[in-house]
Amino acid sequence: MIVEKANRIDHKELTDLTKKSKSYWGYSPDQIEKWNDDLTITQKYIYNNYVFKLSDNGQIIGYYSYLRLNSKTVKLDNIFIHPKHIRKGYGKFLMENFIERMKKDKFKKITLDSEPNAEAFYKNFDFTVVGKLESSIKDRFLPIMEKEI
Repeated sequence: MIVEKANRIDHKELTDLTKKSKSYWGYSPDQIEKWNDDLTITQKYIYNNYVFKLSDNGQIIGYYSYLRLNSKTVKLDNIFIHPKHIRKGYGKFLMENFIERMKKDKFKKITLDSEPNAEAFYKNFDFTVVGKLESSIKDRFLPIMEKEI
């Protein structure tokens, strides 16, 4: 397994992986279609942001992306694992890789807007809920989480 910077040519595979991974949580095809813009990883997004993919034998298993908010804080924008690899330790592997990369780059805080179904996952890495963000689905809120590093 290898974690490496994604290439712009990965955009279609990353978009497909993102949509399949989001669907894993039971969202309908109609809901996934409503989120199409949010779930699409474009070549421009890969070029303008930090996107790292986890591959095994040339197959992308998952990825994460982040945004530098300032010299001390980053936002984890995405972390997705292909559904056939969920609950096999790859998410933990990617999250540990991400946190280590942030420590190496001397960031002090990580923030993220969590998928409600993934809140417990982030709590396992000592993220705490600091707020909530209303989503496009009525009465559904995304936990805003932070971690000091």
